[in-house]
Amino acid sequence: MTEPTNSAATDDDRSSVENALTGTVAGRILDASPVGIAVVEPSGEISFVNARGEAILGLPAAEVTDRTYEPDDWGVYSEDGAPIAFEDHPVTHVLATGEPVFGFEHWIELPDGTERWLSTNSAPVIDDGRIECVVVGFEDATELKRRERKLTSDRLRRLEIRADRSAVPTTFREAIDDELRIDVDSVVSLPDGTTVQYMSTEDLSATEFVRGVEEVPHYSDVRLLSSAGGRCRVEAHADSGTVSGVFQTLGGRPRAVVVGTEEVRFYGELPGDVDPREAVEGIRAFHPNAELRSQELVYSPHLLYDVVEEALTDRQFAALEAAYYGGYFETPRKSTGNELAARFGVTRQTFNQHLRKAELAVFRALFERTGEDAR
Repeated sequence: MTEPTNSAATDDDRSSVENALTGTVAGRILDASPVGIAVVEPSGEISFVNARGEAILGLPAAEVTDRTYEPDDWGVYSEDGAPIAFEDHPVTHVLATGEPVFGFEHWIELPDGTERWLSTNSAPVIDDGRIECVVVGFEDATELKRRERKLTSDRLRRLEIRADRSAVPTTFREAIDDELRIDVDSVVSLPDGTTVQYMSTEDLSATEFVRGVEEVPHYSDVRLLSSAGGRCRVEAHADSGTVSGVFQTLGGRPRAVVVGTEEVRFYGELPGDVDPREAVEGIRAFHPNAELRSQELVYSPHLLYDVVEEALTDRQFAALEAAYYGGYFETPRKSTGNELAARFGVTRQTFNQHLRKAELAVFRALFERTGEDAR
């Protein structure tokens, strides 16, 4: 078997790659590809990048092809933040051995200073024993890494963020002598990008609670779900972003809002690897003078919740969460199947399908997973 050998490509050779693809079916397919694709010459220079590649790298094609693949040109880093050496780069390996490298993960720093995780596959194009070029397919793995970190992190960050009471509803400000605590039970994301939020309190009457929530500009269609044992629970549709939604967007969970005589405090949790300043900045969209009062890193074991959340689709998880916090499983029911289906903009039959599949996944996680998997 003939060993692949490298040969320096001339400028004409490099330009011919793009010229050969322009206007062809192959060229149109590459540009329509949902995966970023780049071509690296044996000299190390990048001679082609498709449209998706430009978007992932945050650079126009002209700037991408003005660089080489070498780590110094990109700022390529491994999981622990260490720069990846030239000899450890997958394209270096392909050029040296003629063997492909699949599933290589690393992150780069984009022109705007943000980080983006990439998952790359690199393979040689060989003609008569000579490596003509290396084709690199790459995907944006940033969201995947975020979810992975959320599931594998053994710590969470508990935050307390304070602000003045200027944006607190009048009903809430006038109804308290000392403090008013509202627990945020859940924030459920709907397919249209809005949310349904479930909140409860023991510090207000049902009438005051509903009226106060209705005064918040972001909420509509506020509904009292229950009022028993001194605790009231409401459901509210949020047409736009809310303070509680800030925690959810960052992969965390809102916990409570406490309104005092001088200030309002927001409590929530974030994954341990998320910068708490992101939550503060998000809340400042609603309370401009919000500031971080305290934070605490605590151990967070991997419980059944994480297993179930990962096993379900987004719609299945949302259906199960809405059904639980909406009182669908209570007797008598606080929400009917038709009411919940209307929230999601689907038929009762479709909602029931989401809910039954979610229930089945929960039972499988409970009864079929090993103890090690379910921790």
